[in-house]
Amino acid sequence: MDRLLNVVTGMSVLLIGLVFFAIRRAHIRVEYSISWLSAALVMLILSQWQWALAQIADFLGVNNAPFALLLIILSLFLIVFFRFSVIISDLKDANIALTQKLAIIEYQLQHVQEKHSPSRDA
Repeated sequence: MDRLLNVVTGMSVLLIGLVFFAIRRAHIRVEYSISWLSAALVMLILSQWQWALAQIADFLGVNNAPFALLLIILSLFLIVFFRFSVIISDLKDANIALTQKLAIIEYQLQHVQEKHSPSRDA
């Protein structure tokens, strides 16, 4: 059990470091990094606070505390992935709307240019 908890501790510290590095390099926006940092902090706290982990495992009805930790980690990452799926869907819808507005503006601009251009027939 201690080995698994040490591995989870190392992974959570690594994830926190990667998120801060990505923020520093501007690879990820701060508002999106909060989800990852929260998940990593929960992992870190539960991997180091064995009493709380045992209480959560008991509440979940799981006899094995490390299995409960893995279940919690999986749940956290599913929540983060779902949140980003919603964000991506909203961005896709906004991109479609923006593309349609741009096409309308280009059409109107082309129509105005054709209307005001001097006729070559004269």
